[in-house]
Amino acid sequence: MKAVVFHQHGGPDVLKYTDAPDPTIRANEVLVRVKACALNHLDLWVRRGLPNVPIPLPHIPGSDVSGEIAQIGADVTTTRVGQKVVLAPLVSCGKCTACVAGLDNRCRQATNLGYMIDGGCAEFVRAPEVNCLPYPENLSFEEAASIPLVFQTAWHMLVSRAELQPGEDLLILGAGSGVGSAAIQIAKFFGARVIATAGTDEKLQKARQLGADHLINHKSQKIREEVRRITGKRGVDVVFEHVGTATWEESLASLAPGGRLVTCGATTGYDAKLDLRFLFSRQLSLLGSYMGTKSELHTVMKLVAAGRLKPVVDRVFPLAEAAAAHAYLESSSQFGKVVLRV
Repeated sequence: MKAVVFHQHGGPDVLKYTDAPDPTIRANEVLVRVKACALNHLDLWVRRGLPNVPIPLPHIPGSDVSGEIAQIGADVTTTRVGQKVVLAPLVSCGKCTACVAGLDNRCRQATNLGYMIDGGCAEFVRAPEVNCLPYPENLSFEEAASIPLVFQTAWHMLVSRAELQPGEDLLILGAGSGVGSAAIQIAKFFGARVIATAGTDEKLQKARQLGADHLINHKSQKIREEVRRITGKRGVDVVFEHVGTATWEESLASLAPGGRLVTCGATTGYDAKLDLRFLFSRQLSLLGSYMGTKSELHTVMKLVAAGRLKPVVDRVFPLAEAAAAHAYLESSSQFGKVVLRV
């Protein structure tokens, strides 16, 4: 099969479109003929190399996959050859206490497609049967591939971790990102008032089209000052944080007394500082969030199929131009998802 492979860590130029062995499936797995694979910042970090994370080399990246079942294992009973599917990115053991409880994102052996195992930037990818999700027929393959990781992450952050309530004020950092554009829609679905930030007026207008009520250009405006102005000096109930050190202080300062900050990432750095006096005197909550559960993703897929949530595709590249797609994502020019068409 053709695949995007890197043999060493580095810039986009290490990605090679080349021949690779077809995956061999186990009894409980399926082989998917990939139609589209959406990119995430995880793909950039895996390609560059992460401290103390031994990514197996050579490696095929790609976590977000849509396609058709090409082959099924001997024990597979719920999917058939030719069926259109979207794959849940998180592959867990299925046997530990967390998995049995339905908390597969807490499985100590869990990994994403394209992280510690080969992913979907290829003509074929293997995955456990349980990772096959119903395909939303109202979407193209490119749109379908843009759903799983960002919508699952945003749902888990806002619904399960922050417990967002109707009428609450929410600050969403980086509205132009895949997870940011998903968070706006989920927050509006639950009846929250959304304040969204982005680095260009063009991205902010797109955030408004998704439902954002108030907009902040973080390059020309001070986030905390604008939040105070919008909320009558109160601050927001929830901050949706995934940027890291570049926005950390502004995010904390934007919280109302008793507010919750939920974070899933550190794109601009992880060495954040915190004044503990500010934390306890204002009775703030800091919440970490990682991925989401398969049951949450099934809920998301139902809402997508019903047209209540919609993936946002910025640009589609051919699989052979994966290096260009990585460079484009690194430039932070996109609003929504960057997708590879296979």
